[in-house]
Amino acid sequence: MKRSWILAIALIALPALSWAQVLTQTVRGTIVDADSKFPLIGATVTIGDQKVVTDDQGSFKLTNIPVGRQTLAVGLFGYGAQTRALELNSAKEAVLTIGLQEMATQLGEVEVTAAVTGQAKNEMATVSARQFSVEETNLYAGSRGEPARMATNFAGVQGSDDQRNDLVIRGNTPAGVLYRMEGINIPNPNHFSIPGTGGGPVTILNNKFLANSDFFTGAWPAEYGNAIAGVFDLQMRDGNNEKFEGSAQLGLLGTELMLEGPIGPAKDGRRAPSFLGVYRYSTLSMFQALNINLGTNAIPKYQDGAFRLTFPQKNGGKLALWTMFGVSDIEILISNQTDTSGFESYGSTDRDQYFGSDMVVGGFNYTRPINKRTFMKAGIAASAARIQAVNTKLQREVGSLGDGTFGWLVTANDTMLNYTFNENKIHGFLAYNHKIGLRGTLQYGVNVDLYMLNYQDSVRQYDGVTGTLPPWRVQWATKTAWPVVQPYISYKTRLTDKMTLTAGATSLYSGVNKISFMPLEPRVGLSYQASENDRLFAGSGLHAQMQPPYLYYYAVTTVGHNPQEHNPDRIGLMKSFQVAGGWERTYKGLPIKTKVETYYQYLFDVPVETKPSSFSMLNAGTGFGRIWPDTLQNTGVGRNYGLELTAERFFAGGFYFLTTASLFDAKYQGSDGIWRNTIFNGRYAFNVLAAKEFKLGKNNRFNVGIKYTTVGGRWFGAEIDETATLRTGEIVFVEETNNTVQYRPYERFDLKLGYKWNNPNTAWEFGLDLSNLLGNKNILTLTYVPGLDDPNTAVNESVREEYQLGLFPVFYFRCDF
Repeated sequence: MKRSWILAIALIALPALSWAQVLTQTVRGTIVDADSKFPLIGATVTIGDQKVVTDDQGSFKLTNIPVGRQTLAVGLFGYGAQTRALELNSAKEAVLTIGLQEMATQLGEVEVTAAVTGQAKNEMATVSARQFSVEETNLYAGSRGEPARMATNFAGVQGSDDQRNDLVIRGNTPAGVLYRMEGINIPNPNHFSIPGTGGGPVTILNNKFLANSDFFTGAWPAEYGNAIAGVFDLQMRDGNNEKFEGSAQLGLLGTELMLEGPIGPAKDGRRAPSFLGVYRYSTLSMFQALNINLGTNAIPKYQDGAFRLTFPQKNGGKLALWTMFGVSDIEILISNQTDTSGFESYGSTDRDQYFGSDMVVGGFNYTRPINKRTFMKAGIAASAARIQAVNTKLQREVGSLGDGTFGWLVTANDTMLNYTFNENKIHGFLAYNHKIGLRGTLQYGVNVDLYMLNYQDSVRQYDGVTGTLPPWRVQWATKTAWPVVQPYISYKTRLTDKMTLTAGATSLYSGVNKISFMPLEPRVGLSYQASENDRLFAGSGLHAQMQPPYLYYYAVTTVGHNPQEHNPDRIGLMKSFQVAGGWERTYKGLPIKTKVETYYQYLFDVPVETKPSSFSMLNAGTGFGRIWPDTLQNTGVGRNYGLELTAERFFAGGFYFLTTASLFDAKYQGSDGIWRNTIFNGRYAFNVLAAKEFKLGKNNRFNVGIKYTTVGGRWFGAEIDETATLRTGEIVFVEETNNTVQYRPYERFDLKLGYKWNNPNTAWEFGLDLSNLLGNKNILTLTYVPGLDDPNTAVNESVREEYQLGLFPVFYFRCDF
């Protein structure tokens, strides 16, 4: 008993001891040439009053660095200086790889200042690019630790709605965003993903296994193809190769475990190999227990994870085996609901839905500095994505529930939809970087994807007018395979010490049909350092993208059990010409950056219907349903233009803020020849974020973060087609009025609270993220519920506004060890 009391007192005293004791951590890593990735010898690395020089492998190690926020500075004669902001805790070493850009002139002494971050890692990027860090995903209120939700704080980027993390970039369809992991074009990295969409309710990506990555919103380098809206170039970090570390987290979005460490000793001039593993299992049942509205009465179930083995080679080379996966399923049982005012934001209110989606991707990557001027990287991977759904049609009527109340009574429940989509792919890439003199860099390579598709889908389309389910019809019955090939070349040259030019080209070939080939997509960018603090930049590019594969094989009609596919040879690549330019300014002695950027995009060869209609693929790419268009042709056009403003104070002195504003216009023309607003044309977006850190004692910190967002509303039709709406059970507007009326503006205020405390060998954190703190009723959609209309009123009660998430609290409790 005495020992138990001693142990309890010791546990209680640990946090108090951490107030008095200064805890420290190790910072180590490698300094490399930014272009050739060759290790740099003799670079000076400084934190505070500690300074070390890199060894013959480019490695450095700084010990006994106080935990908390620190600034690391790197300098080497002949190279540009770099600074990096760090947040250290007592449990996890900071392991870094920093690239330095070779200069044509000599470098003076390194001046340690507050780190101004955000520049893209990709050296070919001059415009519309930003690097995001893992720390930022935890810093931003309302981001839930997700990279995509975090990106909605950047200028020109909005989310589709609270329920999903689709990205609307400069008014473009979310389906136009490319996700790349470790150089591989990966499937939609979200749980409960729908074919042809770019997001989902919950991400599979976990910031515990991600390294700093790049995000592009326009005119991106030639390395990237098959995208028209934006690019997420994600990197997976290596595990710690010197000591074992871990993290355990309990939260409303999942229970997580992360482990990493060495798997052998260093030998033969190679660093020690390492492993990294992350696993998460959903705990959304907590929301139901706490009576928190998820937008559904069902409990989504999911699990995901990632694993990486890293084997360092000599001279900075590396072989890595990596994988990540996600499994999710949900049963939305409307038949169990009797409340006539209920709404299902993840499905339809006229059917029971059984839905599941799985994805896995993994492969090998090899990187090698061939010499001090040349670097190569290569990778091969395989991916599999499976989506399966069964829907049963409900026929209901309002009646007595037997207890004196009235509600829905189910009169029939028949299967109406059964589909399984499998997309298996083999991926590969090969890339070279070669430095030419002191001023030039040549980059070239090729990305290859082999698509192996199996789509099976049968349906009985309920007719709301006659109240009948017709016989089964086969919509998809496809087994096919074809390649996508994208070679590219880029060249960067410093014309002067202040002016840098990048130029490149790529080509896109898709074997889906004979017309999906873009022989040349030129890219060009120019950056001019007008002064120590001012940079002017401009860029342009032509971009092409194929459509979601399932659309090529859809059949409106079926003969027997043979679907009559009508689009395989009709749909070519959609194209976008983009130009952007702006001015970026830093302020000497201050951790502040401002940026003004303007852009224009002309989209052409957009798939629209052959019959006159308002349909355009520019309005697709989000939501929880597929699209079933009629015969398509590449005759649609669109245009987007806008002005973006950013003011950012990087974290220094315990304070941070980010303000972004976008003014834009996004319009399109369908096959009816009428210019309309895209559904994403909110016309403006405004974000204000701020975070304040309070130091408590020597090792503990309390954080407060706030965010305010307002975005112009989406667009819908002015007049409802009653007959078509009754027949389909969904709102159908009179064709001529589509996208002529706008929802009221979206507004949301978020608050994030966090407390971090460090003990010897462990670090603890509690976070509470309160989204939509004021409970604003932001419109999600309009729904049609037949039978609720009162003919004695002027308002059609069968048409209702349905709202996005109200107050949505997300907490987590984490221990790093």
